[in-house]
Amino acid sequence: MDDFRPVDADRIRALVDELGASPLALTPILAPAELGRLSADFHDYSPVLEPLLKGRCAQVAVKVERLEQVMAVAGACARHRVPLTLRGAGTGNYGQCVPLAGGLVLDLSGLNRLRSVDPVSGIVEAEPGCILAHLDGQLAVHGRALRLAPSTYRSATLGGFFAGGSGGLGSLRWGFLRDPGHLLGLEVVTLEAEPRLLRLDAAASAPLNHAYGTNGIITALRLASTEAVAWQQLVVGFSRWEAALEASRELPTTALLLHALCLLEAPVADRMPWPAGCPAAGPEEHRLLLHAAPDTLELLPGWLAARGGQLRWQGPRPEAGRARGLPLGELTWNHTTLHWRAQAPGWTYLQLLLPRPEAPLLEAVRQRWGSDVLWHLEAVRYQGAPRLTALPLVRWQGPQALADLVAQCRELGAVPFNPHVITVEDGGLGVVDADQVAAKAAYDPAGLMNPGKLRGWVG
Repeated sequence: MDDFRPVDADRIRALVDELGASPLALTPILAPAELGRLSADFHDYSPVLEPLLKGRCAQVAVKVERLEQVMAVAGACARHRVPLTLRGAGTGNYGQCVPLAGGLVLDLSGLNRLRSVDPVSGIVEAEPGCILAHLDGQLAVHGRALRLAPSTYRSATLGGFFAGGSGGLGSLRWGFLRDPGHLLGLEVVTLEAEPRLLRLDAAASAPLNHAYGTNGIITALRLASTEAVAWQQLVVGFSRWEAALEASRELPTTALLLHALCLLEAPVADRMPWPAGCPAAGPEEHRLLLHAAPDTLELLPGWLAARGGQLRWQGPRPEAGRARGLPLGELTWNHTTLHWRAQAPGWTYLQLLLPRPEAPLLEAVRQRWGSDVLWHLEAVRYQGAPRLTALPLVRWQGPQALADLVAQCRELGAVPFNPHVITVEDGGLGVVDADQVAAKAAYDPAGLMNPGKLRGWVG
């Protein structure tokens, strides 16, 4: 981290002068408060990342609305050797859009058009600044919907989701963003003195998927959509954790059409806000949160009751782009962490793919850590099979305790995805992806894009 220093003032001044003189209505942003806002995300979930990223801030920012503006900024940054960090809505949790080396932040939220929807295949082409909920509302007119969305669905952008996210609502059916079949192509601007505009197919696009904007400026995405379903939101209470866990394991193996499944241990459920009309959870009540298709409702309540589950609340998922109140999806994934930390800021979290069966690990962790680790599970499809992941809430007791907890979970068969690191590789499987590095060499030869976030880059 100490290797990164802000760009010298003369280069920034020359860049600002060039951008300000552009006929493309580029307005350099220099106000400290606005630069601070555009340089931040939600990395404060991590007490490890917070001190590492403190004070990291862009020296200039630019908001764009048109492709030619993107190309002008890219060319200017390359010519003046100024690092460039891309930004959507800043909803990430890992410092993905925090500029380590100062330079310029390029805000792509104004590049937000739905370009096309194929009426036969449902293939969508859209710009990276599209808010996911708004995009879903536009797709609903065509009877289509996004396959995957984060819990920040109402504020996150499409480009930010693919560049910095991995899964979320819909992962129960569709797995993760990097699974083949989701991202079908990209339009990309290179960071060169004379930028190129490239159209990449699915194979060439894969290295830019979940790369934190380190190896190409995405200006449009082609992706598969799915049929629109009028999902029903269900909250189910269980008095026994073992019964709730078993229902969470069994439900994804049925023929019932589900979009999301989240299990909250009783202490977590007890402190969550709930949608209007949904009763608060009791102190000993574990809660299962579901998005289920309308045709499941004839069978599902009885299926749950036979396993000890009691339906506490049911309501339609709010219409895309017009949500009022609290959607149930905003009690899942990292929104659970958000709500918990609003009341208990001295807590953080982990991300784990759990082994099968899950119960031995969950119980072993509970035996060692007691109420310092509270369970929050999400059902996903991993390598084609139903699995449970965990985003446990963890009382912060210092980096060594966190490392010990991770080590215990790994020894018990879990695969950790570390949310307390800044590089693409270390937040995943810890292995350098040669294709990501090769894409950076091809599209960002000077290594100016979001420096410090791709460990495999040594240029």
